[in-house]
Amino acid sequence: MQIKVLYFAALAAATGVREQDLSLPDSATVADALACLADEHAALAQGRGLAVTAAVNLEYAACDRVLSDGDVLALIPPVSGG
Repeated sequence: MQIKVLYFAALAAATGVREQDLSLPDSATVADALACLADEHAALAQGRGLAVTAAVNLEYAACDRVLSDGDVLALIPPVSGG
């Protein structure tokens, strides 16, 4: 299946891309997509200090959420401020 990945703020800066297409096997989860992306972008690899919130098709999603062909996965860094 094909999904579109969107990177926001610090994640876009760390990876050097704002969006990309990603091929995954059927029944892949958000966690599977993150693992694949971490292999491709060292900045996303665990231990780099970048926390990520995921959203699928404009709804926050847990790591066990199963993805479907054509989904849009948004990766959002933590937001702070006042």
